[in-house]
Amino acid sequence: MASTRRRKPATTEYTDDDRHEDTKALHGMGYAQELERRMSKFSNFAISFSIICIVSGGINSLGQATSGVGGAAIGIGWPIGVLISGVFALGLAQISSAYPTAGGLYHWGSILGNRFTGWLSAWLNLLGLVTVLGAINIGTFYFVFGAFGERLGIEDTLTTRVLFMALITGVQALINHFGIGLTAKLTDLSGYLIFATAIALTIACLVAARDIDVTRLWTFHDYTGGEGSDAVWPKTVGIGMAFLLGLLLPVYTITGYDASAHTSEETVKAAHHVPSGMVSSVLWSGLAGWVMLSAFVLMIPDMDDAARQGWNVFFWAMDERMNSVVRDVLYVLIFVCQFLCGLATVTSVSRMLFAFSRDGGIPGASKVLARVSPRRRVPIGSIWVAATLATLFVWFTSSITIKGTPAYSIVVSCTVIFLFLSFTVPIALGLVAIGGRKWPHMGPWNMGITRYRIVAVLSIVAMALLFFIGVQPPNDYALEITIGFVVLALVIWFAVERRRFQGPPTGDIIAAREGAIRAAEEAVGEKA
Repeated sequence: MASTRRRKPATTEYTDDDRHEDTKALHGMGYAQELERRMSKFSNFAISFSIICIVSGGINSLGQATSGVGGAAIGIGWPIGVLISGVFALGLAQISSAYPTAGGLYHWGSILGNRFTGWLSAWLNLLGLVTVLGAINIGTFYFVFGAFGERLGIEDTLTTRVLFMALITGVQALINHFGIGLTAKLTDLSGYLIFATAIALTIACLVAARDIDVTRLWTFHDYTGGEGSDAVWPKTVGIGMAFLLGLLLPVYTITGYDASAHTSEETVKAAHHVPSGMVSSVLWSGLAGWVMLSAFVLMIPDMDDAARQGWNVFFWAMDERMNSVVRDVLYVLIFVCQFLCGLATVTSVSRMLFAFSRDGGIPGASKVLARVSPRRRVPIGSIWVAATLATLFVWFTSSITIKGTPAYSIVVSCTVIFLFLSFTVPIALGLVAIGGRKWPHMGPWNMGITRYRIVAVLSIVAMALLFFIGVQPPNDYALEITIGFVVLALVIWFAVERRRFQGPPTGDIIAAREGAIRAAEEAVGEKA
């Protein structure tokens, strides 16, 4: 029997008809409305904006720019990197409007292609998301270590890193455990807090700067292979490669916007708000990040000295120029933003796990991972498994090196490759499918078929560029890892999964699942 317990409405902005249309669209794809639709347009934007988090990746990976070609990597390179990410966001946004489901990359790869392309998209996206969660939270550790480590007596050891990772990820999982309502409120707060912190850091940097030299923002210098900077980039051939390597800063930072798609089934008017959340999160993150990091570059005492600092450039410059009280207040704000960034990432990973598992995508664990708590209306198993996998990833990769390069650094480079490959697969499939039997309708967020095809071609070209950059030294082993993954995936697919994995429901199967859909909705206490 369906529960008659009345829930407090999440917002007065939307009507029951809005939610009914969302549920109807979900039923049309063969799925029950098990998750709770509480997320507004802003909440959907905020979860992607929180994962992008310009005061996380933009700060923790700053050495990739300053130890590459210096200020030009920010003034010129950052906007180019944002444009690259924006192309992918546009392509995914168009597809999400037509097919607004949790685990979007997996469904789009299946719907626009076949079972194999959907399965491959899912694993690429899952591996990328799990390693991104690990990278975000271990990046938070290094931020805390750099900001407060000496004063708090924190030592950078494997044990300390893993304990910090387990603690912070566990707290983020616990918050997600209590439901999307609490998580959405905190990610909404994160959206405002990231903007406020970026503005405060921008103003503080400009005030602390002694001689503002704007020419730094377009001045190139090859700092690779120098003292200190060698830990970031080894000596490369030509300044052009150094500039391309610096693009990893904005591209690595401006990712995670697929979270808007992963929370589609918890967003009201998803076909409208999910694509808008993706594109606007990239736009505002790109603009705010460029202004903030440009101000930081202008504050730097000396670019040559900055390059020699390697990964420590942010803390060095803050110590050199910033008032200590202002600096510490900013450090606290940045830490809170980075924590909320990890919180939103746990949400994203868990929804991807949930969506893939309800179609049997995780052998031996799908039933547990696809189960939704009747009380919390969230996939509790997927939440805790996502947190555990990210922690294990950090523990394992931090404990080994490959020919002198930490395995963690190499795998994080693969993260960018895996994530953007998972974006490229459905976008490229859409290039062929759009306007045809597999993709007959564009959805209410519509850029037009011709524009989409241009975006799709640009995405494929951008993917080739990112792959080339991502396998350069010191991360050249990323090439072997990526090829190894593709070979392993093909072996597993043809040996096992081709016969076992059925993919998303289609055609007559959707109609036949009506009873199962109603039963699933009743099980979580909602009227069918």
